[in-house]
Parts: sequence; C-alpha cells; structure tokens
Amino acid sequence: MSRPPLGFDRTTGRLDGASAMERCAALALQAGAKVSSAFDHRGFSLGSRLVTSMLDRREIVLQLNEDARFAFPFGDGYWSLLLDRNFKYEDETESFLKGVAGTGYTFIDCGANFGFWSVLVSSRPFGAHPAIAVEPSSQNLAKLKRNADINGNRFAVLHCAVGAKNGSAVLTGHKHEGMSIVGGGANAGGETVEVIALDSLLDRGQVECGRPLVVKLDVEGVEIEAIEGGRRLFEGDTVLIVEEHGSDRNHTVSRYIRDRTPYRMYVFDPQSGGFEPLLELSTLDRIKVYAATGYNVFVTTSAFWEERIRALPKMATH
Repeated sequence: MSRPPLGFDRTTGRLDGASAMERCAALALQAGAKVSSAFDHRGFSLGSRLVTSMLDRREIVLQLNEDARFAFPFGDGYWSLLLDRNFKYEDETESFLKGVAGTGYTFIDCGANFGFWSVLVSSRPFGAHPAIAVEPSSQNLAKLKRNADINGNRFAVLHCAVGAKNGSAVLTGHKHEGMSIVGGGANAGGETVEVIALDSLLDRGQVECGRPLVVKLDVEGVEIEAIEGGRRLFEGDTVLIVEEHGSDRNHTVSRYIRDRTPYRMYVFDPQSGGFEPLLELSTLDRIKVYAATGYNVFVTTSAFWEERIRALPKMATH
C-alpha cells in the first residue's frame, strides 16, 4: 500500500508526515531554491534529483492557500521551487489573476501541466472561477486529474494539445514542463495526441459565448498556431496570456501579434512596477533578462479587459 502524501503549507511553512531524511531533503530543496534564485534557478533541477535520489518516491501536497491544494512528486525538479515560501511562480500572472478576482470570467489553461493555475484560479481567494485545464501529455494528465480530484473536481480537464486546426500530432520531450508537438514527426518516438483549435471550444459548447475569458498559453513553441486557431474566441472579451521565451531575442510571438493581428499587448515592466502597453518590441530586450525564463505578454482587443489591466496596482519589484 502506498504511503500517504507529505503535506506542506506555503503560508506557515509546516511540513507534515515526513521522516527525518525527508525533512533534511526538504530543507536542502528550500536552501537550493534560495541560493539558485540568484542565477535563475539554474542547476536546481539536477540538485533536486541528487537530494531525493536515496528516498522512496512519494507525493507531496502543497497548501497554496486556504482553498487550493497542489500535488506533485516530492523532489520534482520544477515544482519543488514552491517549497521556498518566498518563491513566486510567474508573479506577474499571479498579480493579474488576483487583481481580477472579482471579475466574472472563465479560465482556459492551455499547457496546464499538473494544473497549478487551474487550481489557483478556481480557488476562493482568486475568485472561484470556472476553469478548463488543457494538457496533451498522458503522463502529466494523471497528475492534473489528481489535482482536480483533491480540489473537489471544480475544474474541467481536456486531454489534447492546441493548434491552428483540429487534428493530431506527436508529442515529444524529456521534461514534463517542456513537452511539445513542434517537430514531433511520425518517427519521433513520442505520444500521438489529439490537437484542437481553440475555436472548437465554442463549437462544442464548452465555452459560453459572450462570457469574458482569460486564456493562458504555455504551449512550448506553438503559440502562433494556437492564436490562429482561436480567432473567433479572441474576438470577444478575451485576454490572452502568452509566453515570450527569454531565449528568443527576435520576440517572435509578440512580433507576430504586432504585425499580423489587431490585438494590443501589455507587459509587466519591472522599471515601473506595473503593467504597461507594449508599444515597442525593443522594450522586451530590456525585460527579457534570463534566457531560460518565460515572460508573459497580456494580449487583448477588449476594452473590458484593457480597463482592468490599466487599473491593476503596482507590484513591488526586487
């Protein structure tokens, strides 16, 4: 019989159910997260594997807030950063979602991974919004469904990738946070997955026509295709949170949005501590400091959402 999961409260720092070795490992992970924060957490994933290599596999469930629980394998090289209570995962996204907690909308979480954002957005402190978590990887899907389950199945789960049109593709990748359908041909040796155009959510009645939407795209290289497949969806009161890869000095996604769509872009600017209109792509040269980090751009044509973005409070910068 499998052992019950460890428990960790991000608010209080309390760790429950851990052996002496597991407590030592948790302290090492916390220290590693703090130390590696000075250089964009490079090396943390490797360190996590080393720290937990002598331990039995075990799940840990984090209490993110009073109404949000998030489970992942103890020692996971990506999500274990959350054991550092000072670590903020995509703090500009969290600031935006907290700032619009009182606004009615549906959240579409594309590339949901284990469901971190769907768990938070559907929790009471974030407004308890309806959410749809979209994830192509079968391996990730099991953990995503686990997180839906421990949060009362309050968000929907779709097993598919997103793209320009409905079809199928081959999903490949070595890390759960970096799976992609880019370059996954028939001989790639990956997992064949369903691909949907986001507009099909309207056609299937999975999204209510006319309801405000927040769509998060973390889709590892198919951002442009996903935007192409959601043109009707994005015509309404929709804001798109799309990742700009820090290593892409051409700012390909934002350049496409500027040149090929009617959408307007906003970005969190550390200089001002606020969300500012992205009028010149050269602004991203300054903002994109770390090559391994994703930087989110907030995209919309909706006056409804622009008003709310402009009203967001300034954030403290480090």
